[in-house]
Amino acid sequence: MRGFAPKQPPKPARRLPQLSHRTVAFAFVGVLAVGALAAVQIFGDPSAAGPRRIVSLQPSTAEANAPRVSFTDAAEEGAEMQTFGIDELPQTGEYGEIDENGELRVAVVESQPAPTAGRPPAPPLPRAPLAGLFENGPNGPLPIIASNGRTPAQAYARPFTPQQGRPKVAIVIGGLGFNATATTQAIDELPAEITLSFVPYAQNLQSWIDRARARGHEVMLELPMEPFDPDADDTGPQTLLASAPAQQNISRLEQLLSRGTGYFGVTNYQGARFATSAQASAPIAQALRRRGMVFISSGIGQRTALSVEAQRAQLPNTAADRIIDARREADAIDDQLLNLEALALQNQSAIGAGFAYPVTMEQVGRWARDVESRGYQLAPASAVLNARAARR
Repeated sequence: MRGFAPKQPPKPARRLPQLSHRTVAFAFVGVLAVGALAAVQIFGDPSAAGPRRIVSLQPSTAEANAPRVSFTDAAEEGAEMQTFGIDELPQTGEYGEIDENGELRVAVVESQPAPTAGRPPAPPLPRAPLAGLFENGPNGPLPIIASNGRTPAQAYARPFTPQQGRPKVAIVIGGLGFNATATTQAIDELPAEITLSFVPYAQNLQSWIDRARARGHEVMLELPMEPFDPDADDTGPQTLLASAPAQQNISRLEQLLSRGTGYFGVTNYQGARFATSAQASAPIAQALRRRGMVFISSGIGQRTALSVEAQRAQLPNTAADRIIDARREADAIDDQLLNLEALALQNQSAIGAGFAYPVTMEQVGRWARDVESRGYQLAPASAVLNARAARR
């Protein structure tokens, strides 16, 4: 009988070194960090790599002078904050740490305005109001002509030196002050030559105006005027009405003008119906002239009763040649910007008006980077108005 080999005992399984949960966690975080670093290099926004300041969320008395975190301010100012789950917070690291006092300390990444390619930072415009150019009204400061004859339009306009032989192109971006993100983008990312127009009903309007002028932008104030369809276009409680008595419209005008200071002129918000009424337009044009303002209209036609009355009152005025974002599409906006160039070449100047849509500001920013390389001069709206007035 054939014998058989005894069954061999099974080999003992190789024992892996035991890993602590802490080791595994750190290894996993390390993998994520490498992946995140690679992602930033490939997809990241270089502007996010701004300076950091370390702040204490619960400063001790020894740190009384440490900067504080206001989450509301941080959100409004564009600060980005790294957040951690309670189990993810490292003991030490780039974004947060537990200090020797057991206090949580985090790094706030402060977003920096994107530099405008090929342009040095613009010097700030003087802080408003300037002495002698305002009077105290019942609702706030009102613009006036100084005793030496200097007007707010002259004092608050952005200085400009024309370049011989170059057609001037101006852009006015309006609807600012309601949306903090859009307003910040317009102020910080568009070239200082771009004129910014603010809604009078905006909260903290003066702060926005101050910030815009600090970045070199001249500023306009929007006057809500009666449209043809008030139900479709809400222009707010201080709307200038075609059928209102002159004193009512003047009272509303002064309330609007006293909402802030530092604007060189005004423009219309809506107003197709108001602009058809000479009776309503004349007192407004005369009041603006007495206060040293200028008027740049957009979207209500080149020749209206309002423009005629402005001429009669000797109120400096002009009109935007194109609404650049009537179609809110990048290609359509680009076409309108090219049309502005053609108009400027033909007429020596052109003004385009647009709203603070993200796509509008993106396309205007791209266009502005190289418009001067094509032989044009990017100009504030006040400069185009003055040049047109000089040719009359």
